[in-house]
Amino acid sequence: MKKINAVITAVGGFVPEYILNNEELSQMVDTSDEWIMTRVGIKERHILKGEGLGTSDMGAEAVKEVLKKTGTKPEEIDLVICATVTPDHPFPATANIIADKCDIRNAHGFDLNGACSGFLYALDTATRFIESGNKKKVIVVGADKMSSIVDYTDRTTCVLFGDAGAAVLLEPSEEDYGIKDSILHSDGFGRKYLNMKAGGSVNPASHETIDNKMHYIFQDGRHVFKHAVSNMADVSVEIMKRNNMTADDLAWLVPHQANLRIIDATAQRMELDPKKVMINIERYGNTTAATIPLCLWEWEKQLKKGDNIILAAFGAGFTWGSIYLKWAYDGQ
Repeated sequence: MKKINAVITAVGGFVPEYILNNEELSQMVDTSDEWIMTRVGIKERHILKGEGLGTSDMGAEAVKEVLKKTGTKPEEIDLVICATVTPDHPFPATANIIADKCDIRNAHGFDLNGACSGFLYALDTATRFIESGNKKKVIVVGADKMSSIVDYTDRTTCVLFGDAGAAVLLEPSEEDYGIKDSILHSDGFGRKYLNMKAGGSVNPASHETIDNKMHYIFQDGRHVFKHAVSNMADVSVEIMKRNNMTADDLAWLVPHQANLRIIDATAQRMELDPKKVMINIERYGNTTAATIPLCLWEWEKQLKKGDNIILAAFGAGFTWGSIYLKWAYDGQ
């Protein structure tokens, strides 16, 4: 019996219409286009506006595109996994809300919180369901409404984040394509450097937590940057070596879009031609779990069957990892 491989058969994406650019941000907080571009490489970010709209709305639009592209009926989907740190509600799972909005009725679903590495964690989890033969069609969503937890008076964090959703369809194949290898890590010591201090069971919402702005992102940028540069680069090089690949063998690096300097450092460690690196941080900022599938969505037409691709990310927790996959279809 041939090995069952989990292959991506379609990608969908969604970005909100409203664009928050550096000029507008500089009128809200003490910053400038030059300051932001020099330090992180972001020019603008998309923000989800509208009463009652949340992460599920962006994820659902991405899923609908995937279903349409592949001609897949909602009832054929077996499982929906949503990677997010900004769920619509603490419960029920945003994955289940997305499924409902897409009329997916025969699947179970759950959310996965791996922060900026969330899509990698979710893709690896979905792969196990496919390889085991337990599921045939799995939707993996990466979506975050980061504007809902950003303090727009804090110039160190408000310049970084945007909103978006993207999704892939994962299916079984006996051909030699799909998810080939993964290396995933986490280390809880990093939690003190990047977190949201309130809203959970340790610090439930109260007047005090709201007054102290504890429901917004907190980041110690210096420590996060240092660990992100080393760990994202290390794990990307490691997965190349483990699969006997050189930079010449690699078609694309798909890095998490948090900081242009981190992306450049990773590509340099891999000795990779910059033309092989997917970068859209300038237009979208850091959309957390959505950044990697959003890149795949934007570059889908350029992807060729058999392309060797490495996905790499680093996020709060700390979490980090890389996935090596062989692309399964020619972009259209």
